[in-house]
Amino acid sequence: MPQSLITLYRNTFGQEPSIEPLSSAGSNRRYYRLTAPDGQTLIGVEGTNEEENRAFVEIARCFASHDLPTPRVLAVDEANLVYIQEDLGNLSLFDAISHGRSNHGDYNEEEERLLHATIRQLPRLQFEGVKGLDTSVLFPSQRMDAQSCMFDLNYFKYMFLKLVGVEFNEFKLQTDFDRLAQSLSNTEPQAFLYRDFQARNVMLRDGTRPYFIDFQGGRLGPIYYDLASFLWQASAHYSDALRQRLVASYKTALLPYVTIDDSTFTSKLMEFVMFRMLQVLGAYGYRGLWEKKLYFIRNIPSAISTLKQLTADGWCDNYPHLKAIVGNIVQSDEVFRIMKECEQTASINSDLHRQPLGNHVAELLEQDVNYTQSDKEPLVIDVMSFSFKKGLPEDPSGNGGGYIFDCRSTHNPGRYQEYKQLTGLDQPVIDFLEQDGELIDFLKSVYRLADFHVERFMERGFTHLMFSFGCTGGQHRSVYSAQHLAEHLHRKYGIEVRVNHREQHIFQVLKAQ
Repeated sequence: MPQSLITLYRNTFGQEPSIEPLSSAGSNRRYYRLTAPDGQTLIGVEGTNEEENRAFVEIARCFASHDLPTPRVLAVDEANLVYIQEDLGNLSLFDAISHGRSNHGDYNEEEERLLHATIRQLPRLQFEGVKGLDTSVLFPSQRMDAQSCMFDLNYFKYMFLKLVGVEFNEFKLQTDFDRLAQSLSNTEPQAFLYRDFQARNVMLRDGTRPYFIDFQGGRLGPIYYDLASFLWQASAHYSDALRQRLVASYKTALLPYVTIDDSTFTSKLMEFVMFRMLQVLGAYGYRGLWEKKLYFIRNIPSAISTLKQLTADGWCDNYPHLKAIVGNIVQSDEVFRIMKECEQTASINSDLHRQPLGNHVAELLEQDVNYTQSDKEPLVIDVMSFSFKKGLPEDPSGNGGGYIFDCRSTHNPGRYQEYKQLTGLDQPVIDFLEQDGELIDFLKSVYRLADFHVERFMERGFTHLMFSFGCTGGQHRSVYSAQHLAEHLHRKYGIEVRVNHREQHIFQVLKAQ
């Protein structure tokens, strides 16, 4: 239990609380319910990133000044990355509408009422929440600009298109991406963009009133993004008719702030829906087709179906090559063959992970060791860079092997202003690290170990090996190290090496020679 959180509570309220850890739902942030002797409860939060904590606290204070339905922050200890906020209870909108979701979109009257109550609050958050907000604290970006849009579009290209083998013209696709990124980022009106507006981040106070949490990733941006994210979430299974009713509720609630003609509103919303589907396919491609996670694989067809309908309705006409690519995805038997193959692999892995380590698993491992190179596919290597603050990387093969190297002992370019916006792929950072020499000496030892392991794996017929490099932000030292090891192994052994700079959303395949 975090002593700093208990100390903050004691210093603020003069009492000793009992403390209960809560589920973090995949976040690196840790949540605790703090209960006073009289039974009153609050929520304690332990963050991992100073800037992210500050963003949440300042946004929450701004929201509170406008009496928006968000938790009040009651105490903060910036030095220890902890703060205390109101307790909104245990019931989320996601849980409250589970009947309709599990029945493929057959939402009952009460569930729909809760959805309307939630969507009507969104314009308030967007327009009132930005009044007086110190935008310099927004993290990790102050605005949804063309560059941030391009990150997501490239994720779609590398983590979906290339994984399913859909052919495309790099230059034509880049032209469409540039046009789409500019159109999205320049869309008016601009307001507070929640970024993670979803049913899991809506708590129902007293079981009926929607309150909003986890907005620390918010930034300035177009109003359509959050609406598209909420209404076109694949697992929600909202019908077209329900979406239309919810859009109508949103537009009514929008009237006190801005007036938008119906044609403009619909065309811009559909453009953001298209963008969201590309984002989703990039994320699901990574988590599903590469990491072999069953849930994500099974949600891919829904996103493809939405893109198919968008192209049929003409909403992709301004992006001709992207439209053609969507057509190729829809018509490609190969895409669905790969998805089915990945789904079967994911199911097998899932079944094996649920079994105890008994004779069956031991037999499988023994069989794997005794295969010869001719019996199996060639060795493929995954090399990843990552931030320790955002968690250790997962092994996409399910083997649970490989190496994790910690680069934090070496000189960090991120301490200097001129390198803060660059990565370990940029020449100024490369020059800094190579002239300093610490990381070069570090990598010499890594190369010797990696070469030995690769050669032994090739001799024994293994098909997968993973190397990961972590640093503070997953931006400079780890990126440099991962890229250079990948190129070294590819150059020396001629095998396929897949490079994933996780925090930079950059994926590259160095194909076998």
